[in-house]
This record gives sequence, C-alpha cells and structure tokens, in this order.
Amino acid sequence: MGRLFGTDGVRGLANADVTAELALDLGVAAARVLGTGAAARADLHRRPRALIGRDPRASGEFLSAAVAAGLASAGVDVTNLGVLPTPAVAYLTGAQDAEIGVVISASHNPMADNGIKFLGHGGQKLGDDVEDAITALLEQQWDRPTGADVGRISIDPGFGGHDYVAHLLSTIDADLSGLRIVIDCANGAASEVGPVVLREAGADVVVINASPDGRNINEKCGSTHPEQLQAAVVASEAHLGVALDGDADRCLAVDASGALVDGDQVMGLLGVALRDAGTLADDTLVVTVMSNLGLLIAMREAGIRTVQTPVGDRYVLEEMRRSGASLGGEQSGHIIMSQFATTGDGLLTALQVAARVATTGASLAELAAPVRRLPQVLLNVTGVDRSRALSDEVVSDAVARAEAGLGDAGRVLLRPSGTEALVRVMVEADTPERAESVATSLADVVRTRLSL
Repeated sequence: MGRLFGTDGVRGLANADVTAELALDLGVAAARVLGTGAAARADLHRRPRALIGRDPRASGEFLSAAVAAGLASAGVDVTNLGVLPTPAVAYLTGAQDAEIGVVISASHNPMADNGIKFLGHGGQKLGDDVEDAITALLEQQWDRPTGADVGRISIDPGFGGHDYVAHLLSTIDADLSGLRIVIDCANGAASEVGPVVLREAGADVVVINASPDGRNINEKCGSTHPEQLQAAVVASEAHLGVALDGDADRCLAVDASGALVDGDQVMGLLGVALRDAGTLADDTLVVTVMSNLGLLIAMREAGIRTVQTPVGDRYVLEEMRRSGASLGGEQSGHIIMSQFATTGDGLLTALQVAARVATTGASLAELAAPVRRLPQVLLNVTGVDRSRALSDEVVSDAVARAEAGLGDAGRVLLRPSGTEALVRVMVEADTPERAESVATSLADVVRTRLSL
C-alpha cells in the first residue's frame, strides 16, 4: 500500500476514498502530532488552535465538519473559516499564530474529488516525516480529553477574508486605476474575495465563473479551461485577464489579444520585476524540470539564474526554503513569492502581474514576450517497466544522442510515472516538426526496451 498522503495532502473521490470517517480520524491524528506546539511555547496558556477553510464543493461541507469534530475531540479549538482560498488559510494560520491549518479542497480536480491538506505552525506545508507521523496514529487508541478539556468550534464571521484581502493589497504600491481586468474564479474558493481584491486595488473588474453552487467548480472554466477567459478579455476590451483554479493557489493570465500567458511567462516577468526592485534573492528563480527551455534562456539573458527541481510545487518550496530563494513556481501557474506567502497564491500572482503592467505602462504581451516558448511535445509510453526508464543503457544512449543532436536549441526529459506503468517522453526543439520527430523516435526506443 502506498502513502496515504500524496504530493498535496490526502486526495481522492469524496465519500469513497476520502470519507467522513477518514476525515475525523485524520483530525484526531493531526491534533496529536501538530497540536503539541502550543504547550511547548511558554508564552501560550491556551489550548492549541486550528483554522479550517474549504472550497465550495458540496462534499467539503461534511468533510470540514468531520475534521473539525476530530480536532475538537482531541482538545483543539477550531475556527471554521468557511469558503476561502488555500493561500488565505495558509496566511491566516501564520497571522493568527494557530498551530494547525486545514484546507478541504481538491484544487483543480473535478468536482467529485476532494482532499484534506494540513498546514503546520506559520502556515507551512508539512514534510513527509510529519505526514507519516499523522498516518501512523490513525485509529490508535489513546487517552482522550474529557469535560472542559475538549476543544470548541466557532464560525468565523468573515474577518479572515477581510484580513487576507488587506494582506494582499499591502504587497503592491501600484494603483490599478485605468486597468480593465477580467477574472475567472473557476466557481471556486476565490469567487468572493477575488473580485474584491482587484476592485480595491483600483481595477475595473469583469467577473466570470464566480457563482459556485457546490457542483460547478472547475467545470469548463478557470486555469484548466481558459477559453472562456480568452473570449471575455477580447469581448470586453480588457487589458488582461487572470484565471484561477478551484482553490486559487494558481494563476494563468491572458493578454489583451486573448493569447494565453502561462506560468513560465508569468515567472519570467515577475523575475525581472523583482530583479529590478532588488528583491529577487540571489537573482535566482526556482522552477521544475517541466518549465520550458524558453524560460531558462530568457532568464539567462536577463542575468537571472534558474534552479530546477522535480515536478511538484512542494519540491519548488523545499528548494526555496533551503536556498532562501524569493520566487519559484511551475508552468501550471503555481507561483510562490516567499516574501509574502508560504504557498502558491493565485490572487497574489494576479495582483503582482497587474501591478507590473500598471507601473511599467507596458502591455502584458510586451512583458511576457522575452519568454519565447520552444515547441514542446509530450508523449506517454504505456505498458512499460517504468522502474528501468532511467537505468537502461540503450534508452540512456538514445537520450544522449538526441540531446547532442538538439544542442542548445532543445532538450529531452524522460519521466517515469509515479503511479502508472508508463514513461513520459518530453522533447523541446526549435521547430514543432523536429520536436515531434525526436519524441517519436525516443518513444519507440522506450517502448521496445521497456515493454512489459
């Protein structure tokens, strides 16, 4: 059996994989692992506290109630924040000095899924060792608190959302007056606070997909389906558009012509902005191996060093913590600005991009232009032994020959799947035809050599 926690919490089909019983047990176990910090800090003479936020999925209602019940039964005071973005819960966990943050969300996944993610003191993501410690305590018998020692559950009246908006606004000096911005809220967690923060920053805001009903989250909208946003930006003659996902921890953008500006291009323009402001730590940007070579080339030309990590925002965050980097992220639009946030924040990204447009007077298209995306082809080779993908000599030789042939004008990446019998072959080259040809050739080698 694999780990219960994946790369972003416990996630699966709600009420099948992620059940109320599991949520309650996780709440108890998390309290026992994470709730001890309050007693260890001499300045606190209270029970440990937890904040819970969720996205608008229908299943989030019973899952958040179950987690709250588990936490309170273990002696933790719980504040239910209601529907708020993941980064809002992370920020408030730190700002309110709570021991535990909990997010009930499956992010960009379909509505039927849901997930449970725990944050530690300061709103920080948990390491594997801490998640494993929580897993080890599931369903264990222990001495439960009774009487006045049990935790209490309260409902936040909306102060948390106001504090989060104020925090976001404090991160920019620019006035967005004169900018028309379309925001696609994905019928998700930022449907209320998203338009508010852009309007309070001065922008003329056009809102789409901000009517969550518990069933329509991410449905043909948001960062995974930006077509509606692209059309709305052109139709409303907006300067730019921003697309969030279900829990608003990622953001993609659209320029005035309706062209998509992906996470690599957003990181590129923000990297230059922070460099110009003198706040890009060590002039370094942290990206994953899936970032387009065009970003790496553009950053090199701008005098910015790039550090690559495995795919997953947690690996980006780990490297940023290790090295003290101030900016990192993924091509998907999960951008981390450590000066202001402990996790990716789609609304923070949207504000920073809009502020750059406002302060420079340049269009989003002009700001994104230095990152010239190289044609990329990604092929999934199924029915193969993924465990040998990186050790087979014939495959390694084929990759080396392909890389030598591409030179500085392209690159090759082989990625064994972590869950399926497949290997992903990714090739970037100077032309689509060359990328397709090299990828197809390598996929044939992988299929022949690693076939099950």
